[in-house]
Amino acid sequence: MGPASAEDVTLSFPVSAFGTPGLIDMPTGEMFGDGALQLTSAFHDGVQKYTLSFQLSPRIFGSFRYAIVDDLDVNGVARYDRSFDFGYVLAEETEYRPSVVVGLRDFGGTGVYGSEYLAATKHFMGDRLSVTGGLGWGRLGSYGGFSNPLGVLSDGFKTRTTNAKNTGQIDFNQWFRGDAAVFGGVAYQINPRLTFKAEYSSDAYVLESGTAGFDHKTPFNAALSYGFKNGAEVSVYALHGSEIGIMGSIPITPQKPKFPSGIEEAPPTLMPRQTQAALSWDANSVRQKDSSLSMALKDQGLTLEGITIEGDTATVRFVNGRYPAEAQALGRAARVLANQLPADITTFRLEAMANGVTTSRTTLRRSDLESLEYDLDGSWRSFARADFEDAAHSEAAPIAGIYPKFNWRITPYLDPSLFDPDNPVRADFGVQAAASLEPARGLVFSAAVRQPVAGNLDTSTRPSNSVLPHVRTDSAEYAKQSDLEIKYLTAEYFFRPGKNLYGRATVGYLETMYGGVSGEVLWKPVNGPLALGAELNYVKKRDFDQMFGFQDYDIVTGHASAYYDFGRGYLGQLDVGRYLAGDYGATFSVDREFDNGFRVGAFFTLTDVSFEDFGEGSFDKGIRFSVPVDWLTGAATQGGYGTTIRPVVRDGGARLDVRNRLYDVVRNSHTNELEDRWGKFWR
Repeated sequence: MGPASAEDVTLSFPVSAFGTPGLIDMPTGEMFGDGALQLTSAFHDGVQKYTLSFQLSPRIFGSFRYAIVDDLDVNGVARYDRSFDFGYVLAEETEYRPSVVVGLRDFGGTGVYGSEYLAATKHFMGDRLSVTGGLGWGRLGSYGGFSNPLGVLSDGFKTRTTNAKNTGQIDFNQWFRGDAAVFGGVAYQINPRLTFKAEYSSDAYVLESGTAGFDHKTPFNAALSYGFKNGAEVSVYALHGSEIGIMGSIPITPQKPKFPSGIEEAPPTLMPRQTQAALSWDANSVRQKDSSLSMALKDQGLTLEGITIEGDTATVRFVNGRYPAEAQALGRAARVLANQLPADITTFRLEAMANGVTTSRTTLRRSDLESLEYDLDGSWRSFARADFEDAAHSEAAPIAGIYPKFNWRITPYLDPSLFDPDNPVRADFGVQAAASLEPARGLVFSAAVRQPVAGNLDTSTRPSNSVLPHVRTDSAEYAKQSDLEIKYLTAEYFFRPGKNLYGRATVGYLETMYGGVSGEVLWKPVNGPLALGAELNYVKKRDFDQMFGFQDYDIVTGHASAYYDFGRGYLGQLDVGRYLAGDYGATFSVDREFDNGFRVGAFFTLTDVSFEDFGEGSFDKGIRFSVPVDWLTGAATQGGYGTTIRPVVRDGGARLDVRNRLYDVVRNSHTNELEDRWGKFWR
């Protein structure tokens, strides 16, 4: 089989109505493109499915689904179902072998769609034709089922228990158990836009046929899909001879921002060393806020905070107030120094800062800048020749007149609550005014006030039934009983206790629901992948009006944390400690961060709270993502939008949402992160 053309690959749409690689209802042995996000909605009579899938690695995908099924329960009410899927590539396709995927469907929800499968797919005719065959268990083993072939390994595989009260537990003892059934199908690309799909389904729709009136007439399904150049797809499908449905799917490729190179102004060109600016150098005035060097850096979005000249070396401390990639700030600062400083200054030591503390020191040689500016391999060569080290104590003398600093901004905000048990989309939209005052290095006073303008966060009618302290399940009351809101009002102090050590102390109204005192220490070497931290908090629950008062509930909470950068954008985190409801346990997290700052992750928390006491969902889990502003606009602007999606918000495993935790504050200027984004150094 020859390689597919670029157009064929781009316009291949292996998306099922479940939002995962597949045909219509049945999965395939395929995967999405590495790092791809897929948003899918599918509808047929009485059923809505909304799925977010993410290709975590070339071999692994995960999905979160929110489904609404009318009249599914025996009392005639709709089922609001939240679930997760997982797939792993056992074998990649070769000339003679199909690709093979093993997968789990609805393994962390109520089990409405609970099933497991093994699917194999082979492509023919230059990828225009794909043929799939597979073996399914659970729902995918409910039509044409036969005795489980895995029964030869153990009799336990022959039976599958039914847990109608499953509320989010992961039932390992059900996986690949009970009857099995075969499924299969084909997808044929009629032309670069149209694809025809047909499948033999092993799902008997037992639940829907029993209560929701679904009529399962045939195991055969068919679909016609239309694809767009951006990879989006619209499909119409016939389901089991009794239903007509429609599906839409939109891909998002985090690796490909709209403006890959950005739309910021070009950096200053390196000038010959004997420029007028360098010749007019005045060592006596350089440490003034309005010096020519300070103004030149300000033009590039950088604030000069300190400088010392010793022999042929200039040590400069600066704040990056513009660029999302710290490597780009280093490149801009280096050019300015090369154009401003005398010819006999041959080495630049650049000290990056965050929240008033130095986070790293990068040493660059002036001759390397001059020789590599137009080198085709200048990016990696300049990184290889740079030196990176800790800067626990700044070696740059301070600039006069920098402090105090005052900043303010007024922006719109969107505060969503997604996929709760009764309403899939609730959100408030409004205006936020925020301000910060830095009277001295490391000391920051911050406040934010919100005024909701429109939304429905206050429409939740479900009262908390939690047997635990209501540390999060009363969140709807904060929307109902507040108008003008103090989002946060804090005093923060950031400091460096020693080499590779960082500290933070925060006091005030820390987040929407809690105020108090928070302290944190982090050990994070500049050149290492491992970081260790500890946080301790004493907090009280705020009044529902989100003003200045407190309720009776207070708690001491805190965690010990380990962070590890596995490389290639994969980040792991483990937090062990006491949560807001007084429970003890651990949170496990994994994130994938792309070189442009786009980040997608998942987490789960297990504590000493039993599944029964936790309530619906059984344990805390969810997915999170953040999208930087420059990914959307191309502008050199810091910040972005992020949110966390939980199947259900409960009180067990709830952690304080304090701002400016140290790991994310300091890591941007450390070696692993600089290497990932060093391509921006010459931008």
